[in-house]
Amino acid sequence: MISNMSLKVMFSLTTAIGICFCSVPVTLAAAKGDTDKIETAARSMLTDYLIGPGDVIQVFVWRNPELTVTVPVRPDGKVSTPLVEDMVAVGKTPTLLARDIESRLAEYIKTPQVSIIVNTAVSTFSQIKVIGQVKSPQSLPFREGMTVLDVVLAVGGLTEFAAGNRANISRKDSDGKETSINVRLEDLVLKGKLSENKSVKPGDVVVVPESLF
Repeated sequence: MISNMSLKVMFSLTTAIGICFCSVPVTLAAAKGDTDKIETAARSMLTDYLIGPGDVIQVFVWRNPELTVTVPVRPDGKVSTPLVEDMVAVGKTPTLLARDIESRLAEYIKTPQVSIIVNTAVSTFSQIKVIGQVKSPQSLPFREGMTVLDVVLAVGGLTEFAAGNRANISRKDSDGKETSINVRLEDLVLKGKLSENKSVKPGDVVVVPESLF
């Protein structure tokens, strides 16, 4: 006969094994969800970024290491890589440039797959300009995750004459269309209203007007 103690031990082992097997799919699903989020964020960031003169980019051609190179974007806005000369890069997203290079490489190799990584971002397209009633108007290098609060702190804050709640972010899309996004900087900086802490993108211009009073 099996004692009560043995039954308890067997039950505990069975339960533990069941928990382990059940938790694996959940953990994998969670990991996959996190990966999907990361990939989505990365795609979003690449979609927003515009390549400019002075940037250094890596052109990676899958299964063709001899075609994989790191090159600067010349002052004329073009790049040259093996088999592809004088390709216009300025004003394009990394994804768009990769597709354009693929179309040129297709003349020489079968179904090329190209990825573009911006190793060094130094062009004006990758900067945030801050003008108006801030203590130190200037251009700031863009970095991933940057917000308008980061921008304001980097330029020393608002002046006493600033109309912070009438500030705006001027932004151009890939077609050159300009939009203006209002941001209430006084509420953000002085009252801690974090809902006003909007994200900024490469090429944004933050404008802080002067108070009328």
